[in-house]
Amino acid sequence: MDFGPVALWNQMGMIAKLVVILLGILSVYSLTVAAERWIVYRKAKQESLQFAIKMTALLKENRAVDAVALGRKLKNSHLARVVVAGLLEFDNREALNVLQGDDLIEAARNAIEREMLITTADFKRGTGGLATIGATAPFIGLFGTVVGIINAFKGMAVSGSGGLGAVSAGIAEALVTTALGLFVAIPAVWIYNYFMQKIERFQVEMTNSGSELLVFFIKRAGGINAVRTTT
Repeated sequence: MDFGPVALWNQMGMIAKLVVILLGILSVYSLTVAAERWIVYRKAKQESLQFAIKMTALLKENRAVDAVALGRKLKNSHLARVVVAGLLEFDNREALNVLQGDDLIEAARNAIEREMLITTADFKRGTGGLATIGATAPFIGLFGTVVGIINAFKGMAVSGSGGLGAVSAGIAEALVTTALGLFVAIPAVWIYNYFMQKIERFQVEMTNSGSELLVFFIKRAGGINAVRTTT
């Protein structure tokens, strides 16, 4: 019996072929998501590094407008998104003179936290599919395995014997679908866990930047209040 890929495909039943096709689609999808997310995370890391270096200097010089302009240029930076959201909220509230002191700081904090949640959700886009594929692909392969075993027993029933020739096609079909299920699931799980670690690191970076920005706001609000008090 020929156990080459073409021969195995020709010997498979319709259900087993559908299982193989489905696993192939899931594999292509997971690799596509992995490539797209890797590019997104790489750009986020590079642009955030640029933004962090320049932002620190700009805020020390109290150049919030320039920091916002820089953040808008670096659209892929997660740090820029968080900082710009906080700066805009603080400046808008301050300009309208609707909030002062602690209320002004709290409004900026809420804006930062909202943007962090939105950015994290954007980073997680597509990763749920990887988790689903990693969890279900082995069971899809197992379904093909069960079908292959059933076909092996059918071969035994038709031939009236339990020889290897009667069951080899069904067993080969079962093993192929099992192997494909694992082949699809294992990389998906690895990639998903790797991406989750990257997202957690991004969350820590956004939290740290948000905290530094709030310190800047507290100092700035304290200066503003002092000027208002003297006047």
